[in-house]
Amino acid sequence: MQLKMLYFAILSQDAGRSSETLDSNAANPAALYEELRAKRQLRPRAAAWRVAVNDSFAPWDSPLKDGDSVAFIPPVSGG
Repeated sequence: MQLKMLYFAILSQDAGRSSETLDSNAANPAALYEELRAKRQLRPRAAAWRVAVNDSFAPWDSPLKDGDSVAFIPPVSGG
């Protein structure tokens, strides 16, 4: 299936991009993240990170389908 990926904050630095479209067979965002860790050298996922599927926060084990947009969102601070 084809997925639209969005990376935010430190993850966009790790991935070397803020977005991409890719082919994946990952069943859920957790599996997708592990797949991308190997491919894009992403840091290990932390408990505080969130995932959004199609612009809505979702559990890490929610099923993915062709055409979904997935965003990995670590905590962001600023001032």
